[in-house]
Amino acid sequence: MEGSMDGKSCCAPAGSGRAMPEALATPALTRRASDALRAEVEAGLIALKGGFFDMGAAKGRYPDDMDSPRRRVFVSPFRLGRTSVTNRLWAAFAEESGYRTVAEREGWSFVFHLFLADPLGYVEHPPQTPWWRAVGGASWAAPDGPGSDWREKPDHPAVHLSWFDAQAMAEYLGLRLPTEAEWEFAARGGLKHARFPWGNDLVPASGHRHNTWQGEFPRVNSADDGFVGTCPADHFPPNAYGFHTLTGNVWEWTGTRFGPLPRGDGTLPPRDPQGPAEGPGYVIRGGSYLCHVSYCERYQVHSRTHNTPDSSTGHMGMRLAG
Repeated sequence: MEGSMDGKSCCAPAGSGRAMPEALATPALTRRASDALRAEVEAGLIALKGGFFDMGAAKGRYPDDMDSPRRRVFVSPFRLGRTSVTNRLWAAFAEESGYRTVAEREGWSFVFHLFLADPLGYVEHPPQTPWWRAVGGASWAAPDGPGSDWREKPDHPAVHLSWFDAQAMAEYLGLRLPTEAEWEFAARGGLKHARFPWGNDLVPASGHRHNTWQGEFPRVNSADDGFVGTCPADHFPPNAYGFHTLTGNVWEWTGTRFGPLPRGDGTLPPRDPQGPAEGPGYVIRGGSYLCHVSYCERYQVHSRTHNTPDSSTGHMGMRLAG
């Protein structure tokens, strides 16, 4: 992440993308999770039978996302976290393992300007996204920079997590990150061709169902959904499979490198697609509390973008799979 202000992604500013020393990217964790921590995590995993589903959109809004057209895909049985990894859970992992995130080791991360007491005190930002400020001392433990504390939001998703960080936690627990196909299968909750985990209406008659931006981006968030920043990981009702906030709130890392969506061999749909062997970064899914129709309408179940594995921001988190 060191020295990057390039803003490669409109939704999440990127780290440098340079090859990082292994000691910086994923420090060796010589132990594995305690029985108590593993049991806590296992209790939050939902088992799915898998099956066929239509992945992607009929027509995507952003051609560079390559999220269309739809294609039939098969996923085998797997398990996925009921919610994003929370601050409370990440703190337990960090205390037990001694792991320190890329942001902690580098000494900074990107924070959204409205969350800073003195935005003018932080002048470094990506050239195309001035609402992101490089803030010294920002990390999962201090999500809004110096003076903030994760303990104020223990049940909110842990943020400022790079792909390296997410991968380290998954490996420590004997788990993994979901593939992109698994993530979308879970997010759809069995609904065919729906835009959201609950249906096609952004705001159904029952009210807001996820945490995104309302108002004028990036200056005024009316918080009609109840939140300006993150919300508790299980605040909104789950989808039909039991998962919370798979759209909105925070972007979630997957284990899939970014590239075109999977294609079959002409006779059978792709089975458990893993994505390309190489790519510009890893797929992130779900959108965040900053997504808005005028800026980044990527809060739908088919939406996708990517970032480099060293990147961290105040709206990027993770979900565990097994």
